[in-house]
Amino acid sequence: MPPRKRSNGQMGLPGMPGAQTMAELHEILWKSADKLRGSMDAAQYKDFVLGLVFLKYVSDAFAERREQIRKEALADGVPESRLEAFLEDRDEYKREEIFWVPDTARWGSLAAQAKSGNIGELIDQAMDVIMKANSELTGVLPKIFNRDNVDQRRLGELVDLISDARFTGHDGKSARDVLGEVYEYFLEKFARAEGKRGGEFYTPASVVKVLVEVLEPYKGRVYDPCCGSGGMFVQAEKFVLAHRGRRDDIAAYGQEANERTWRLAKMNLAIHGIAGDLSTRWADTFYEDKHPDLKADFILANPPFNMSDWHRKVDDARWRYGVPPASNANFAWMQHIISKLGVRGSAGVVMANGSMSSKQSGEGEIRAALIEGDLVACVIALPPQLFRTTQIPACLWFFTKDKSARGGQTDRSGQVLFIDARTMGTMLDRTERVLTDEDIAKIAGAYHAWRGRGSARESGILYEDEPGFCYSADLDQIRKHDHVLTPGRYVGAAKVDNSDDEPVAEKIERLTKELLAYFEESARLEQAVRRQLERIDV
Repeated sequence: MPPRKRSNGQMGLPGMPGAQTMAELHEILWKSADKLRGSMDAAQYKDFVLGLVFLKYVSDAFAERREQIRKEALADGVPESRLEAFLEDRDEYKREEIFWVPDTARWGSLAAQAKSGNIGELIDQAMDVIMKANSELTGVLPKIFNRDNVDQRRLGELVDLISDARFTGHDGKSARDVLGEVYEYFLEKFARAEGKRGGEFYTPASVVKVLVEVLEPYKGRVYDPCCGSGGMFVQAEKFVLAHRGRRDDIAAYGQEANERTWRLAKMNLAIHGIAGDLSTRWADTFYEDKHPDLKADFILANPPFNMSDWHRKVDDARWRYGVPPASNANFAWMQHIISKLGVRGSAGVVMANGSMSSKQSGEGEIRAALIEGDLVACVIALPPQLFRTTQIPACLWFFTKDKSARGGQTDRSGQVLFIDARTMGTMLDRTERVLTDEDIAKIAGAYHAWRGRGSARESGILYEDEPGFCYSADLDQIRKHDHVLTPGRYVGAAKVDNSDDEPVAEKIERLTKELLAYFEESARLEQAVRRQLERIDV
């Protein structure tokens, strides 16, 4: 059956109504990924599909704006003879943050030649002219479609399929908002498809939300030293917009070591209209700091866990609290992040659980120095299985340069808040857990009440320790635990109703969660012991 025309002249899938739902749009685009599945690995077809989706988006958004300009000009009485000048005025597009798309790069032109046999060459040329016409995209878009290993027939089919995706007309959402959702959906899907490698460019959304909701980056400079595909910046932008702020209330600064991931991040920021400086090139943060003079208001980061292959310079000025071991970069990332904080800056960092208790290779001394320097504000133990790409248990560290009572907040100098969230979350399937909005609100609410700020202060909510969940410890208590920061040591056990009226199913579920947490800790300790034994020279 031939495809039927939509009222706007675009092609529709057989039987699909003219108004696509977001779910239908996701389905169309994910099918497009399957067109190249089998002929290349997930990392390669990610670049192909996201590159084409971006090209389709800029063309759709350009066409939408062009039609608006035409209608506005005619309504103002502009004669047909002068209409073309209005349509070609680039400032009319730039003002609305729409990329300029030259004739040869417009999707209609490309789609008409999808079966030409040289579609890859045409797409590469389109990417090139768009980058030349929009300086912020220089060096960002992929020119990989005309290589010898690309099946031009399949590529033509892929172009046909993406032609059925429409990024405008979705419940009043702009093309940019729609593509932003699509881009995030794809990043998550590709991260799952790539398995462990997917963790290099994607952090689970619920984990990012915890960081953002705790830090509340309303305004200022937001930095991520290992920014992946830019998810931290996107979530920070969503937070600002949700609190009636504007996109330009925050400025993003980031760095990424992987070239392909850096390109994803640049496209992601461009799609969301986020003002950002990810440098003109990818680079290793430890080898070449691209923002040497930056002092950030907020830092959000998910560094690679337990990285052993990193550029280590013993006399680096960043190691104010101790030289990190060559075998593990965890405390190198922490100290780099702290070195970037402004005088009142704060940071949230995802770390492997070992960072809370490790004492090998001087890590215990560095952790103690950070605590004694009163930089650690909060430590959160996360539940297992949040990260599909790794089984390493994770936690969150929050740093701040200012725990004082500034701005009416509670003075928390010399104190650290511990939150044990290991039993939180809901399983999506057998292997992946997510933190719900209620979980995130409870975690962030505890921190805000502890600091006496935001909605907690406005509502008069006072912080209270909650056995099994949260506890505020002073430095003397932490010293008694030899500067180990595992929340379970401080929050204690939750109050349990010992009466016989606890439903059996709920009791089994609770006990199962506790048992699994013990198994997790046991496995971690076993691996630590094994590593130590392997180092013994017998």
